[in-house]
Formats: sequence, structure tokens, C-alpha cells
Amino acid sequence: MATTIQVSNSLLDVLRHRKMYDNESYEDLLWDLLEDTMELSEETKALIKQAEDEFKRGKVHTLEKVEKELEL
Repeated sequence: MATTIQVSNSLLDVLRHRKMYDNESYEDLLWDLLEDTMELSEETKALIKQAEDEFKRGKVHTLEKVEKELEL
């Protein structure tokens, strides 16, 4: 069900400037803003921790190595 919300002109101006592209819907914009404030899931937190641990252990790939492996 769609609905209409009332916002001030100043907020509307801010929302217009936050759009990434001209035809981005306000719904998409609001979802993006809400996602920025949502807490990360436990799975995402675990994956971030795993990546940090791998980085600390030096288990990383340089851009040059990846390009060579991909023959770029």
C-alpha cells in the first residue's frame, strides 16, 4: 500500500540533493538512508571479523597479483 508523507520544503531540498541520480525514487533514497542506520547482522559482523583477522595475518592479495592471475 502506497502512502503520502508531508515534509518541509527544507527537508525536501535536502532529499533532492541526496539523490544519486535524477530518476532515483524517494523510496529508494529513504531505504538507503535507513540501511545506513541499521545494525549489522551477526553474519555480517562475523565476516568482517574474519576479513580483519586475515588482513592482520597478511593473508591479502595485491592488485598486481590479482591482475596477473586474471591476465589483465
